[in-house]
Amino acid sequence: MPIRKDKSFSRLAAALLGAAALCSCSVLAYVPEGEYALSRNRIEVDGHLSLKNRNLTQYLAQQQTPFMVFGGEPVIFNEDAVHISEENLKSHMQYLGYYGSKVSSEVRKRGRKAKVKYMVTPGKRFTISSITYDLPNDPDFEEIFYADTSHTIVRSGYILSEQRLSTESERCASYLRTKGYYSLTGRNFFFEADTLDADDVSLKISVRPYGRDDSPAAAKPLTQYHIGDVRIARDEDLAFRDKVLLDLNTIHPGSLYDETVINTSYQRLSNIRTFSSVSIALSERPDTALVDCDISLSKSKLQGFKANLEASLNSSGLIGISPQLTYFHRNIFHGGEMLNLGFMGNFQFRPDSDVRADEYGISMGLTFPKFIGLPQRLFEGASIPATEIKASFNYQDRPEYVRTIISTSYGYSGILRSHFSYQLYPLQINMVKLDNLDAAFSATLARNPYMRYAYQNHFDAGVGGMLYYASDMSLNPSGSYHYSRLTFDMSGNVISLFHKNLNKGNDGEGLILGTPYAQYVRGEVTLGNTWRFGRDGRFALAGRVQAGAGYAYHNSTALPYEKQFYCGGANSMRGWQARSVGPGDEDMDNGFIIPSQTGDLKLEANAEFRFRMFWKLEGALFADVGNVWNISAITSPTYLFDTLAADWGTGIRADLTFIVIRIDAGFKVYDPAKSLSVHWCDPSQWLRKNGFALHFGVGYPF
Repeated sequence: MPIRKDKSFSRLAAALLGAAALCSCSVLAYVPEGEYALSRNRIEVDGHLSLKNRNLTQYLAQQQTPFMVFGGEPVIFNEDAVHISEENLKSHMQYLGYYGSKVSSEVRKRGRKAKVKYMVTPGKRFTISSITYDLPNDPDFEEIFYADTSHTIVRSGYILSEQRLSTESERCASYLRTKGYYSLTGRNFFFEADTLDADDVSLKISVRPYGRDDSPAAAKPLTQYHIGDVRIARDEDLAFRDKVLLDLNTIHPGSLYDETVINTSYQRLSNIRTFSSVSIALSERPDTALVDCDISLSKSKLQGFKANLEASLNSSGLIGISPQLTYFHRNIFHGGEMLNLGFMGNFQFRPDSDVRADEYGISMGLTFPKFIGLPQRLFEGASIPATEIKASFNYQDRPEYVRTIISTSYGYSGILRSHFSYQLYPLQINMVKLDNLDAAFSATLARNPYMRYAYQNHFDAGVGGMLYYASDMSLNPSGSYHYSRLTFDMSGNVISLFHKNLNKGNDGEGLILGTPYAQYVRGEVTLGNTWRFGRDGRFALAGRVQAGAGYAYHNSTALPYEKQFYCGGANSMRGWQARSVGPGDEDMDNGFIIPSQTGDLKLEANAEFRFRMFWKLEGALFADVGNVWNISAITSPTYLFDTLAADWGTGIRADLTFIVIRIDAGFKVYDPAKSLSVHWCDPSQWLRKNGFALHFGVGYPF
């Protein structure tokens, strides 16, 4: 369906262009008379397309003024900074292996703005024709060194560059420190290049007993060290079992010094949330080849509370408030065990009416810093799997029914390498019971077998898990990063092996404790990326794509309601209230007074542009596209894309370092509901009934 073009869109476009012009003028107002704002830097590399993708702008002494249309303090152009930038670029080109590079610049001034273009002509490159080594006269050292040459990144036929040589010296030194050479660093490596002809060089690599910045008189024999004394100290008022520390520590007296072992102990101890900081001090014992090790542990805040709050308001007047309070104890049994007690509520209501839905929940989680069931000695890496035991009770009082859910799970979590984490639950159990069904809702279930199976009492027992990858695993990354997440659930398969021995219901379904057991498979994939750019990372572009599907079989006709997908809310389609989108082009189900639209298939994509304004405030512009569907209702290959919902919105956030508080206003752009004669929503409808939603949340939506 084509978008209807009318005067509303023209007025909106004119308003946006006018706002951009005003913002740009406001920036220039801060430029002193006779000076210029540096509006753009441009770097052109002559004849080398591969170099154009390198981030050379970081070597410029002055960065350009961030996008003027969003305000911000202007960067005042400095002529001297141009010359410094030229020298920086020359030095960096040589570091990359381009010797004798030339850099020139061109400055253009117009109005109150200055633009600078840098022209880079790469210099000559040399190929390594042969490599020779000059090593200490020590057979053991030579054997260890040559055993690693298969991993070298400096070889004959490679291009000579300071970058490659520097990286290789640090790589090789790190390897040698895993073989006992405690005092050896990259500074012990020396490189000499002799030009053979116009294009090739002969490279000599030397390892010497003194550093590049030292004189030969400071030479100290390169010898293999062993671990001497190992001492562990902690805060006196911290009660912590010694056996746990001994199991976590991998540094043992008398063993050959190995940098990897030191790092492993550091990571293991740092993963225990009882400790706020871990330090490992190494000291060479005079006149020996021994290294003493002192491990210091500082306790963190052992007990406390965490609070979270989400709220929403849509244009129909329905208000939603979701508070959450969590108590934690990071050393409940004096062995690094983590206890979490959570209390949550979810309250939806419409003022001056009887429309109301209340939800209460309590949860308990206990995490042990070990793999219960297997001995600790089997885990030699930096990350030891943690054992998690969880239990929860949830009570929902809706106009249509009352539901109680009792859940428990047992599983393991941990980190693989440095960027992968996982959760694996070999046992997940949910028991769901519905009571006090409204007569009208009961009639709706009777007419719709799919809904009847989704909302019936059921016993859910199976396995589940999550795999997560992130390029930056910190809590709030300061730079660009990307991540991916896979969650999965499988239920009822083990129970089905005994299906013929179970009691049967009216439709032949197997029963556990008089309740049908659920049998299904469910999975969801999330891919996300956040790019930060501009001075000090003041701008960010975040994107996310989600896809999920579930399938019920054998003992079940439909996914349990709590396992179905939904869209809308503070972290999803923000032009809608939670659970009010779809499924597909279906209209709102009048059997529910408060929206409860779900499906067994989900697709969603989100994009958000974030920009700092002033103080701790950030602004945001976002757009969301997505929906949920029932697989049985998909009528054609294009049905999914024909029924995608869309919204846009704006928000404001307060980044208080330890917490981010945000308010988002989302406006519907395309509503696929089949009862609507016009699905596209023009600006005149955004502030009307069913045209927008407001959301209050803690943390970024993705």
